[in-house]
Amino acid sequence: MKKLIATILLAMAFQGAWAIDIDTAKDQGLVGEARTGYLAAVKQPVSADVQALIKDVNAKRKAKFRQAADKTDATLIQVQTRFYQLAVKRTAPGRYYQDENGRWVKK
Repeated sequence: MKKLIATILLAMAFQGAWAIDIDTAKDQGLVGEARTGYLAAVKQPVSADVQALIKDVNAKRKAKFRQAADKTDATLIQVQTRFYQLAVKRTAPGRYYQDENGRWVKK
């Protein structure tokens, strides 16, 4: 019984280690830079790990976008648009971004 509990606790402790990270998801073509300035799924269906990654990254981005907008007196949309432009420039070859029409493009 103690071994079973220890195994369960160990599995729970390392649960996050199995979750996908942003670089891996981008390298695998699962996510890309959306024209909104946020991360989005490139392919459907989306696994729970990828959905969780997108939600986490986008929550952090939104907070940063708001901070930048407050500091610069820009609108949230202006900050998101500028971030998108920079993100496309920084997108590594083989990774995806959305063009202005919302189509996924592999760089």
